[in-house]
Amino acid sequence: MSAPPTTVRGPRRFGWPKRVFSQVLLMQLTIITGVTALVTGLFLAPLSDQLDDQAMRRALAIAQSTAAQPQVATSLLTTAPAPDGPVQTVAERIRRSTGAEYVVVMDRRGVRWSHTDTARIGEVVSTDPSTALAGRSVMEIDSGTLGRSARGKVPLRDGADRIVGAVSVGIAYDSVRARLLAAIPGLLAYAGGALAVGALAAYLISRRLQRQTHDLAFSDISALLTEREAMLHSIREGVVALDRTGRIRLLNDEAQRLLGLGPDAAGRLLDEALGAGRTADVLAGRVVGHDLVTVRGTRVLLANRMPTDDGGAVATLRDRTELENLGRELDSTRGLIDALRAQDHEHANRLHTLLGLLELEMHDDAMEFVTEVVGVHRATAEQVTEKVHDPLLAALLVGKTTVAAERGVALRMAAGTLLPDRLVDPRGLVTVVGNLVDNALDAAAGSVDARVEVGLRADDRTVILHVHDSGPGIPSGSHDSIFMEGWSTKEPPAHGKRGLGLPLVRRLAERQGGSVSVSDSPEGGAVFTVVLPEALRERAPDGMATPAQPATAGETP
Repeated sequence: MSAPPTTVRGPRRFGWPKRVFSQVLLMQLTIITGVTALVTGLFLAPLSDQLDDQAMRRALAIAQSTAAQPQVATSLLTTAPAPDGPVQTVAERIRRSTGAEYVVVMDRRGVRWSHTDTARIGEVVSTDPSTALAGRSVMEIDSGTLGRSARGKVPLRDGADRIVGAVSVGIAYDSVRARLLAAIPGLLAYAGGALAVGALAAYLISRRLQRQTHDLAFSDISALLTEREAMLHSIREGVVALDRTGRIRLLNDEAQRLLGLGPDAAGRLLDEALGAGRTADVLAGRVVGHDLVTVRGTRVLLANRMPTDDGGAVATLRDRTELENLGRELDSTRGLIDALRAQDHEHANRLHTLLGLLELEMHDDAMEFVTEVVGVHRATAEQVTEKVHDPLLAALLVGKTTVAAERGVALRMAAGTLLPDRLVDPRGLVTVVGNLVDNALDAAAGSVDARVEVGLRADDRTVILHVHDSGPGIPSGSHDSIFMEGWSTKEPPAHGKRGLGLPLVRRLAERQGGSVSVSDSPEGGAVFTVVLPEALRERAPDGMATPAQPATAGETP
C-alpha cells in the first residue's frame, strides 16, 4: 500500500491584505504611527532650542546680577587678581549659589580676576570679550577652556557708570542636554499612550466595518456592486429602496417606468416624489400586507415591501395591468357566453313554438310571432344607436342590454340621452361606461324591479355620464372610500382582486381633466356621475367633426 502523497507548501507570502477590515486597520495604524512620530519630532525640535534659550537667558541673568553688585567693580579697581582675592570670593559664592559652571570677572584687558580653576586667574580669557567691553550684552553657545556652554556676558561698570571690565557666566551644555534627554521618556510615554488609544480605536472601528461589510474584500464589494447594478436594471420588476427617513435611495429602470418617475427621484422623499395616495402609503409601509394592489396612472401594480436592518425598506412592484385587463375580458366573455347560452335556450324555445304553430297550420299566428321577436331585438338596437352615435359605445351598450336581460335587470337609456360621434377617446369612455354599468348590474341584480339607467349627453365639448341603479346604494360614509384601490363589497374573482374598476374610472376622468362622483338617489340605489371636459372634438365649419389627433406614443386608455 503506497503512502499518501505529501502536500508541499511553498513559502508563505506576506503582502497587502485583501479584506476590507485588514486593509482599513493597517492603513489606520500606519497613519496613527506616522502622525505620532511626526508630532513627537515636531515637539522635540523646538524643545531643544527652547532649552538652549532658557540656559543662555539664565547665564545672562546671573551675569547681570553679578555686575550689579558695587563691591565687584570696586575690588576690581583696588586689588590685584588673586585666587583668594575679594573678586574671586564673590564670584565663587555666586557660582555655587546659582549652579553655574563658571563666573568669570575680567578687566578691560580681558585678564581674569575670577575662575573656577584658580590656576587660570590672571590669564587672558580664551574667547573674545570685545562686545561686552563695548557696553553690549551677549548670549551665545560657545566652547571655552571648560568645554561647550551656554554663556551670558555683560559689561561691568563702576560708580561713575564707566566700563571697567566685564562679567561672563557659563551654564554647562551637558546639563541642557540632560534636561532634553530627561524630557524624552515622558514625551515618548505620552506618545505611546496616544498611539495605543489610537490603535484601539482603529481596531474597534475596523471590527465594526468588518461586521458591516461581512468581512468582504474590496474586489468582492466591487463585483457585488457591478452585479447588483446589472441585476436591478435587467429584471422586469420595479425595485424601490428607501432609507429610514422615507427617502428614495434606489430606483431601477422598471420602477421609474411603472411609477412615472425620472432618475432625479433618487434622494427625494417618497411622498414628495409620488404625491399623496395609496401607492405612496403602500411603499412607505402605512398600508401593510402582501401582494397589495395599487393603481398608478393607468397601471395596476402589485406591491410587496420588506424592511431592512438599517430601518429602511425595499419594495418590489409588478405590472398587473395586462393581467387585470385579461381578467376583465375573461369576466366579460363569461358573461357573454352565459348570455349566448341563455339566448340559445330562448331561441330553441322560440323555434319549438314556431314549429308547433306551423304544424298546427296556424300560419298567421306564426308570422305574427316571428315579427314580434325580430322587432323587439331590432327596437333595442335602434333605440341605442339613435341616441348614441359612436359605434364602439353603442355596441357596448347593446351587448350590456343582452347581458342585463339574462340577469333579470332592465337596462335602458335615460330620457334626453344624445351623444354625437365626435369622441376624442372612444376607448377611454368605453372603459368608463363598461366599468360603471358592470358595477350597476351587480348592484341591481336581485333587487325589486331591477333596473339600470344610463344617461349620456353633450354640453359643447363636455360629456356628462349618469349611471343609476336600483341596488342597495353606497354605505353611509363610504362615498369617498369607494374610489380607493382595493375597496369592494363583492367577493374577489378567481383571476385576481376587486376594488380596481372605480379607481381606474377616476384616473381616466382625472387624466382628461374631469371628475367622478357618487350620490344616493331618492328612488333608491346609487347614481354615478362622470364629467369629462374636452371629451368631444370641435365641430368643423362645414358641420363635420374635426379628425381625431393621433394618440401620444406610449399612451394607453
